[in-house]
Amino acid sequence: MLDKRLLRDDPDVVRRSLRRRGHDDAVVTTFLALDEQWRASATALDALKADRNRISSQFAKAKEEGEAALRALREHSTELGRQIEAREREAAELEQRVDELLEGIPNIVSDDVPEGPDASTNRELRRSGDPPVFEFKPKPHWDIGEALGIIDFERGVRMARARFAVLVGDGARLSRALVDFFLDRDIAAGFVPVNPPILVNRESVKATGHLSKFSDVMFSVEDGKLFLSPTAEVQLVNMHRDEILEAEALPKLYVAYTPCFREEAGAAGKDTRGLIRQHQFEKVELVGICTPSDGPQIHERITTQAESLLQALELPYRVVMLSSGDTGFASQKTYDLEVWLPGQNAYREISSCSSCGDFQARRANIRYRPQARARPEFAFTLNGSGLAIGRTLVAILENYQQRDGSVSIPKALVPYMGGTQRIE
Repeated sequence: MLDKRLLRDDPDVVRRSLRRRGHDDAVVTTFLALDEQWRASATALDALKADRNRISSQFAKAKEEGEAALRALREHSTELGRQIEAREREAAELEQRVDELLEGIPNIVSDDVPEGPDASTNRELRRSGDPPVFEFKPKPHWDIGEALGIIDFERGVRMARARFAVLVGDGARLSRALVDFFLDRDIAAGFVPVNPPILVNRESVKATGHLSKFSDVMFSVEDGKLFLSPTAEVQLVNMHRDEILEAEALPKLYVAYTPCFREEAGAAGKDTRGLIRQHQFEKVELVGICTPSDGPQIHERITTQAESLLQALELPYRVVMLSSGDTGFASQKTYDLEVWLPGQNAYREISSCSSCGDFQARRANIRYRPQARARPEFAFTLNGSGLAIGRTLVAILENYQQRDGSVSIPKALVPYMGGTQRIE
């Protein structure tokens, strides 16, 4: 959530960011008009309450002056009470409308984020590793997985519906190996492991901005009181909701492995085959909570950690900075790690590493105290996948496929596969 003072004092900054994102900036004008009405109503309410307090102090004197004076004062007090109740309702309604508008305004994109409407204008920053050269036409992972009997799409649909799959045998083993491999490396890099609930309440998804970003793609239960989490970013950021942290206790670095759930509304026709876009998927998530001055460093640390996992698996990838129109609702700046998939002859996202500034912390009321007895300030939050399990499995199947249909196991994963070096 943005600071109201930013909209009041420098609304053109918000307008420019909205236009860069491809959004209508008229919401700023609407906000300012409502905000002015709300503040005027609140000022009038304060004046009425002050008048009531002044009258209350006059009752003793009115008793001395006689019944008529006392009755007039009581009538005035009663009328003030009615006016106060009406003004309180008005102020509360206006404040709610102001807050609803504020909650729907996305974060301010950083100045160094490239201008553009969508993913086609993302800026490539670097590449690591060369795509493998095959002496045969590489297959997509869905053909490889079905031929090896390690991915069963038909039974996934039968058990649930489209965009669900079942991993079997070495497919399930490989998935588990990736989880353990990622967690071991992330923990060794200084991230504290967390095993959070999968169901999260409305306040939690609202705090991270996902109620705005994923409101049409989240699975809900109990009539929207609880949600199946779309990413462990929600749980990890909310570890410190409504808390004041000491500066010396920062940064907080967390890692969690969880199943994630998304309806994928609006994804009709996209990635209809394979594991790339599923309703249920698994992910290891990294989150940092820090002081504003440490924000850029922690963003790079999370990104570097995610890259190190791809490097350890010897998977070719590239890093891109998302353009303004492709940057997420809560993010100021995002680096996407895209792994090479030879079966699709394309780079595909496998990790998204974002700096959110104080946007989520303001919504979640996560503050820190710069010094002893200093006034608390809002912290910064950052996040990134380290990594998506299903998409990493896809990348291994496609990059390590052999002519005979088998798949070699990356050297770093062999110990996690009980010594198995090949799936055949």
